[in-house]
Amino acid sequence: MNDSDEGAGHAARPKRADARRNKETLLDAAAAVFVTSGVEAPIRDIAAEAGVGTATIYRHFPTRADLIIAVYRHQVEACAEAGPALLATSPTPPAALGQWINLFVDFLVTKHGLAAVLQSDNAGFETLHSYFLNRLVPVCTQLLDAAAASGEIRSDLQAYELMRGVGNLCIGADSDPRYDPRRLVELLIAGLRRPH
Repeated sequence: MNDSDEGAGHAARPKRADARRNKETLLDAAAAVFVTSGVEAPIRDIAAEAGVGTATIYRHFPTRADLIIAVYRHQVEACAEAGPALLATSPTPPAALGQWINLFVDFLVTKHGLAAVLQSDNAGFETLHSYFLNRLVPVCTQLLDAAAASGEIRSDLQAYELMRGVGNLCIGADSDPRYDPRRLVELLIAGLRRPH
């Protein structure tokens, strides 16, 4: 156990952190390209957005399905992690709930083509819906419970119902430019407020 062994251990940690950051950069780039061009966008477009070669993407994600699943999971994680952070930093729990619902709407509206791909026979897609619910329903429950405990919103709504309602309002947003799901979601959230 000499100093050079210890130094090697320290050098490995930043490399892992860099690798994780690089992978997140790839996933963010892929998500951005999926929004503008759909999930069938050429890999070279994603590579250009991320500032890497296509070989780098294939090294991390050997198939398009691997990439799509990783992007979806990355976005679910970002949405899940935002809930407690918003609760800690927002002026009120209902404000935190409203901000989180906006992030949730962004997630739903911007996953162009993902819903159709998730209906495919790829085995990796089968677990994504459960993953989505397992990660996001508890976060929404925490926000909803805190908002209800503040006395500002109704307490008779379950997180799953709210998420399902928001999800249904987002259907078709990408196929009809005249339809703005955010406006209807705002009305839904406003309807949660207790009458004074």
